[in-house]
Amino acid sequence: MLIVGGTGEMGQWFSTFFREKGFDVSIWGKSGKTEIAARLGVRFAHDLHAEVAESDVVIISVPIDITEQVIEEVAPLMRTGSLLMDLTSLKTGPTRAMQKYAPADVEILGTHPMFGPTISNLHGQRFILTPIADRCQKWFPVIKEMLEGSGAHIVIVSPEEHDRFVSVVQGLTHFAYITIGTTLERLDFNVKESRRFMSPVYDIMLDFVGRILGQNPYLYAMIQMENPEVTRVHDAFLQECHSTSEMVKKHDLEGFITKMKDAAIHFGDTSPALRRSDKLINYKIAEYEHLLASLGEECGLLHVYSGKIHVGNLWKVTPTEVMLAEGNKMVSLKIENIQLLSPPELKEWKIKNLTHHRRDISVTVPENADPGTILEIISVNENIVGSEIIDTYLLDGVKSVTYRISILADQEPDKVQTDVERVLCGIGCQFRL
Repeated sequence: MLIVGGTGEMGQWFSTFFREKGFDVSIWGKSGKTEIAARLGVRFAHDLHAEVAESDVVIISVPIDITEQVIEEVAPLMRTGSLLMDLTSLKTGPTRAMQKYAPADVEILGTHPMFGPTISNLHGQRFILTPIADRCQKWFPVIKEMLEGSGAHIVIVSPEEHDRFVSVVQGLTHFAYITIGTTLERLDFNVKESRRFMSPVYDIMLDFVGRILGQNPYLYAMIQMENPEVTRVHDAFLQECHSTSEMVKKHDLEGFITKMKDAAIHFGDTSPALRRSDKLINYKIAEYEHLLASLGEECGLLHVYSGKIHVGNLWKVTPTEVMLAEGNKMVSLKIENIQLLSPPELKEWKIKNLTHHRRDISVTVPENADPGTILEIISVNENIVGSEIIDTYLLDGVKSVTYRISILADQEPDKVQTDVERVLCGIGCQFRL
């Protein structure tokens, strides 16, 4: 499998995804950053055209405005029975280009992953496929089953229908959030200071505005400018903004109420939206309260962007930051960037990252007792992270066994060993001198 544009963020995400699915993945990017391929554990394609001709699957993951140009370059080089895919957020143009330039014996499939490269997996994520009749008979079920098996929700539509819906789903949504951001700039509005007065809805709205503004502006410009359906959506949005603003200026209370009611009727049942938004608001509140309840206790905090886990005693919690005593230093983290690890997750981190205590216990076991079963019994202790039998022999007809236990690093090893020895005595073992 070759991913053209595999050095970009989405290309890197899918390089890892398909490598973990068993594909021999190679990537190509015009930057020539071979170190990215090395970090991902895939090959870098130094000769693009040769790699295209040898690949079973070629995926185009480049900016929207050059997607068709890249398809024109690589599609004619593909071999019989191979698959050409794209990951672009527009589908009509790229799909037509694949139909035009890919040989008839090469299969094609337009796709649009409805998520960004910050997600950890496909669980619950929407993935749009736009297959063309008679052009993806072999590969379509393979790709579909692989994505569904990884937890993705598959939506199958025509390229034209995709672009109509995306003009609102992405075009209108991004346009509204970006213009809210530029409006705040025009007003010279102090966003940070405004958080002192924020309601839960305003808090969440700011998060989404910031999320969009913090992304690649080139990508978002292409989403707005390359989809011909977007202009019609903009026009309707601006007309509604102007109409509603005029009602406010004229104090047209009845007109405003009627407009809002009509929009609600067209929207449909609003109660699920209310429940989902309540769930989001309550989640933010519950997460904050959980942090407050953990003050003074040991906890693990995952930085969701760097992936680093900080472990220490939680010293301070405010609506905007937490302070953690990590070893001999105090660490300050923005509350929106962290995720509190559950107790099992924290223990798993400790098991993988700390140096544990090791103790050997030698005993004689009762006649007919199974040393392996005894090992399972002592391993039940939650503070033991590893156990094994390292020696066993017969002495005067008595079976002697040495058990080695690894004790969680932050526990008192003598106490844990005493607990294990008490269990061994209770089942009839005797300690060897």
